[in-house]
Parts: sequence; structure tokens; C-alpha cells
Amino acid sequence: MTKPNITKKQLLDVLKSWGEQKISSDQLQDWMVTNYDPDEYDIGLGEPEWTVEAMNIVMNEYEIAKQEKFLLAKYQLAIDFITADESRFNQTRHLFLHEGFCD
Repeated sequence: MTKPNITKKQLLDVLKSWGEQKISSDQLQDWMVTNYDPDEYDIGLGEPEWTVEAMNIVMNEYEIAKQEKFLLAKYQLAIDFITADESRFNQTRHLFLHEGFCD
């Protein structure tokens, strides 16, 4: 049986919608909760390994973090992380995880 696939474009579109305030933080988190289940969904099928890992990290963080910790102004860090090439993976991951949320 084939699992549904969450594409890089789908995830980027959701993040852009949130960043442009077309959807709320609540809607962003609801989308993550609904779609982030690696047992039931393929994540980034056909993408490079580092992109798939970035997608998983972004979806997991927005799924489990408290919404009041989301920094809308820093949504571009998630997009940069997902779209980074392998040589920038660690740098963009660090920026997303450490500057994309308030503590």
C-alpha cells in the first residue's frame, strides 16, 4: 500500500502562508499534527536525504512546540533550512532551532 507523500512544495506553501499571515499559528500547528506521521505519510519522497531530514525536523518542531514560542517573524528560517543545500545544512538547522522559537 502506498502512503501519501508530503512534498517539499506542500510544506513550503504552508510555511509561506503562515509567514504571510494567511493562516494562523493554530492552523499551522493543526496542519503539522494532521500531516506529520512518518508511519502513515512519506515525507519528501524523492528529495535528497538532508532535505528529508530538514522537513522532518521542521514538521516535528511545529507539531510539538507551544504556539506562543513560534516566532512568525523568523518563519523564513524554516524555509531556508528546508531549501538549503547539503553544505549549509548544519548552519541552517542551527539558525532554525535556535532563532525560530523564543525560549
